[in-house]
Amino acid sequence: MAIDTKPASKSAAPSPEKTRREVNILAGFGHAFLAVWALLIIAPLIWTFLASFKSNEEIFGDAWTMPGALRLDNWTRAWSEAHVGQYFLNSVFVVALSTAGTMLLGAMAAYVLARYSFWGNRIIYYLFVSGLAFPVFLALVPLFFVVRNLGLLNSYLGLILVYIAYSLPFTVFFLAAFFKSLPNSVAEAATMDGASHTRLFFQVMMPMARSGLISITIFNVIGQWNQYLLPLALLQGEGAEDKWVLTQGIANISTSAGFDADWGGLFAALTMAILPMIVIYAIFQRQIQSGLTSGAVK
Repeated sequence: MAIDTKPASKSAAPSPEKTRREVNILAGFGHAFLAVWALLIIAPLIWTFLASFKSNEEIFGDAWTMPGALRLDNWTRAWSEAHVGQYFLNSVFVVALSTAGTMLLGAMAAYVLARYSFWGNRIIYYLFVSGLAFPVFLALVPLFFVVRNLGLLNSYLGLILVYIAYSLPFTVFFLAAFFKSLPNSVAEAATMDGASHTRLFFQVMMPMARSGLISITIFNVIGQWNQYLLPLALLQGEGAEDKWVLTQGIANISTSAGFDADWGGLFAALTMAILPMIVIYAIFQRQIQSGLTSGAVK
């Protein structure tokens, strides 16, 4: 009886050329999707910037025509007559203090939860993370009464504290994972050299987590700068208009004049609100990308 000694046939492996062709096709689809996405994001920004130099007739005429002249008076009216300059400075003040408080408290909480083992560690961490599940508008009414009962309604302090509270969950969630990825050898060496817990955190661990701290700082700045519901609920009442932030001021420009709105001034105000965030992201984009990839790879 003859015995078949031929090895069992196996399914042929795909050729390198076919695999490379499939990868190129997927990459082409990805690039096309990103190009469309970029166009959808950039086109409205460009239109808003061009509209800030147009008259009302040009804005409601052919939308994509270039402005007939650089009407810088639109920017002047928005900055002075519409009080956008004051609202802009108010936003800078509130966001600067709230971001500083968020980063200080968030970094310390994330460091302790990531590097120290104690009873209740996971419970506290999950309490922080659970804050991500609650959208802002869900707690507006109880939040209003809490801030009013504390005597902080219509004050920068009340708004800053609420900004910090709403920014802490994501900050702790992001930085806890980042602090866990840092090497233990450096911390152990600093401890053996006599460094206290405070000195270890501020002088050793925070510089090592610099890229992650920059990334989450930019996210907090952008999120707090664009916030509208919270200041609308907490900055109201007599004399509140002088404390309005930029989002409230721009909304007031578009609603107070009705059909006679100064559209050129409105788009100039929108451009003033958008440009700082674009500049900040353009300056720190390498640090943001480094922070995100470092936390994911380590």
